Amino acid sequence: MTQRIALYPGTFDPITNGHVDIIGRAVKLVDKLVIGVAINEDKGPLFNLDERVKMAQDVADQLKTSTEIEVKPFDGLLMHFAEEVGASSIVRGLRAVSDFEYEFQMVGMNQRLNSNIETVFLMADPRHQAVASRLVKEIARLGGDVSAFVSPSVKAMLMEKFKR
Repeated sequence: MTQRIALYPGTFDPITNGHVDIIGRAVKLVDKLVIGVAINEDKGPLFNLDERVKMAQDVADQLKTSTEIEVKPFDGLLMHFAEEVGASSIVRGLRAVSDFEYEFQMVGMNQRLNSNIETVFLMADPRHQAVASRLVKEIARLGGDVSAFVSPSVKAMLMEKFKR
């Protein structure tokens, strides 16, 4: 039987409890989940690639399931990376209608690039619908408590970045 492999791509700058929720639900659907950490320097990440990979690996290590979870950095076209890891699907989390509009365009383009790789949308748990990495960084930068949005280890990394 063919192994069902899904790819969950993102910048994960930083990885939030919303991301963790999507990962925890995605592993129930596949035999292997690849967490693809995008290099994307155009976004100007707060955390370097090694730090973001470490955060994702910490999450993978904590989720003890029968599903294999692999964390891999990637650069370049998402569909090329999906093909490289043997993914038959790409997992995306949706928080709001605005997420859907962007993702809808991406699915259309990705289907044109490779119609054999499906995109699967998982709705964010209502507790995490407002959580965005961009907002978490802003709260941390301004001295707010991010405990409800990230793991203790990610919080410590944020506090170190902002020296709090």
